[in-house]
Amino acid sequence: MKQERILAINPGSTSTKIAVYEGTKNIFLKTLRHSSEELVDFAKITDQFAFRKNIILKELETAGIDISSIRVIVGRGGLIKPIPSGVYEVNEKMEADLKIGIMGEHASNLGGLIAADISRTLEGARAFIADPVVVDELNEVARVAGHPLFERASIFHALNQKAVARSYAKSLNKKYDELNLIVAHLGGGISVGAHQKGKVIDVNNALDGEGPFSPERSGTLPVGQLAKLCFEGNHSLEEIKKMITGKGGYVAYLNTNSAYDVELAAREGDKKATLIQNAMAYQVGKEIGAMAAVLKGQVDGIILTGGIAHNAYFVNYIKEMVEHLGNIIVYPGEDEMEALAINGLMVLRGETTPLVYE
Repeated sequence: MKQERILAINPGSTSTKIAVYEGTKNIFLKTLRHSSEELVDFAKITDQFAFRKNIILKELETAGIDISSIRVIVGRGGLIKPIPSGVYEVNEKMEADLKIGIMGEHASNLGGLIAADISRTLEGARAFIADPVVVDELNEVARVAGHPLFERASIFHALNQKAVARSYAKSLNKKYDELNLIVAHLGGGISVGAHQKGKVIDVNNALDGEGPFSPERSGTLPVGQLAKLCFEGNHSLEEIKKMITGKGGYVAYLNTNSAYDVELAAREGDKKATLIQNAMAYQVGKEIGAMAAVLKGQVDGIILTGGIAHNAYFVNYIKEMVEHLGNIIVYPGEDEMEALAINGLMVLRGETTPLVYE
């Protein structure tokens, strides 16, 4: 139905995905990819706001989508304050926190900002986010970092991890909160979460310095070497932060943020590309093993999802490391667009009450 049109916006580190749904039916889906060269001139993530918003509006116009028919816009949640899982209407407080990056910078911060900005131009439209990356369900013991000046934070691909976990549970005719699962999201960033009976009780901070490295993030670095680098005087704080998120991983080793390009190079015999790809898969397998320990070996399934899950070689490398821990299920790509739209539809139909961000 036209009055149930929903626009979903999912800004990732290297892409912007947009979709339009009429009820549960997807009528438009597009992935807009952004190369390192396109984004290099933007000093901060929020500087990309106009660039990404204008591309979205242009694509909708080209596709013949009448945006005045859209009633709900759901953006991928960003780095706001830690909150429970759910759907939140974008308000002034949320916009302010997204703009300043109160919990850090990430492309997902743009989701709520763009959604709110577009909604203000449409009569009767509302803007929301759903299951943002700061969903926090950590066990208290998992927060302890090792020094009282530091605390581990829950920042991960909550929307996709929970969406594929629920899909897998449904395939078993079970509920998500009946299972213990390990979910590894393999994309521009990599997060590996331990899902215990519907709650993510431990997960690496996929944004700024924990877990496996990824196409553009350095993951866990040797802290002694990092501390020394910080005080040698050759790098500014911003340069160090960019080294950790944005210019780490594949970008640092191979000068590309494209996992597909690295896959092709490795397949063609490039020894360096093969080593770095193997190292990334190795670190994912190692993290999955850690999460199996968190779940005390009671693992009902290990789910590999995200764009890199299309890479059969990468997936098989991980399987060889962890298949003894539980059944491995592969959901290539992401269910995030449908998950965003379903959350928006539930609000539109009065099936859920949006939460208030404070």
